[in-house]
Amino acid sequence: MGFREINSKMIEATVAPGQRLFSQRGAMLAYKGEVGFTPNLRGGQGGVMSMIGRRVANEDTPLMTVEGNGTVLFGHGGHHIQVINLTGDTLYVEADRLLAFEGTLEQGTVFLGSQGGVMGMVRGQVSGQGLFTTSLKGHGAVAVMAHGGVIELPITPQRPVRVDPQAYVAHHGDVRNKLSTALGWRDMVGRGSGEAFQLELSGSGAVYVQASEEKL
Repeated sequence: MGFREINSKMIEATVAPGQRLFSQRGAMLAYKGEVGFTPNLRGGQGGVMSMIGRRVANEDTPLMTVEGNGTVLFGHGGHHIQVINLTGDTLYVEADRLLAFEGTLEQGTVFLGSQGGVMGMVRGQVSGQGLFTTSLKGHGAVAVMAHGGVIELPITPQRPVRVDPQAYVAHHGDVRNKLSTALGWRDMVGRGSGEAFQLELSGSGAVYVQASEEKL
């Protein structure tokens, strides 16, 4: 199927019999043909554990399953849309930035702060950013949302990338992540922006960063 970019804020997806895709609720703008939309608590191929992970991450809104024969236009809130094509690798994306993805992809829930240890978890709770993220693995297309456009920054063993957690959209590759702070504990409380917190990504891969720190 794949996604065709109509403009920076709208994509078109072709839906064929026997295939399906998943979208965020409210993302459908228009469609042609015999296409059905039904709530789906399973969350793609991730099953019950994926649903539980989304619940823990305060994602109470189910995805919509899209099936039938036709074309659908997707967009949400006037946000910029970036299409990412996976060829067997895994993409990690903030769940609230996930617009739509093909049903061929396996979905899971990942604790983004796990590689940062206990302090990474505590700092994530203080910042309110990125404790949980969604993983999508396999072959297929993913559409993610962002404020003000997206840039892809390469991550190499010689050059890790540090990102403001509020500007983080997604990443892929053989990458480790660590949530840390540039300030002391007393200065950290109440601050959720990049001057206090940094998400360090090291290894080999790429990270997608949005142009604005505004939350979706």
